[in-house]
Amino acid sequence: MLVRLPTVLTILFPGAPPRVELRAGTVAEAIDGLNQRWPGMGDRIRDSSPAIRRHINIFVDGRKARLETRLAPGMEVFVLTAISGG
Repeated sequence: MLVRLPTVLTILFPGAPPRVELRAGTVAEAIDGLNQRWPGMGDRIRDSSPAIRRHINIFVDGRKARLETRLAPGMEVFVLTAISGG
């Protein structure tokens, strides 16, 4: 599957491209795969509870996903950061 990362993450992790090919059965496993390649990236996406961080959204093929969301080959996973302000 293809994981698309936001610029804010690729800047923090030198060598991390905006698109990454991974094999994973769930969103949680995909995050683990990212963390194996770029240690610490998993902590930026997921908190210790574990849950997806409050200001991060993950979409799988256009639908909002959770850690347990199942993945299959050919799917697209988007990791997005929320923009807030006043």
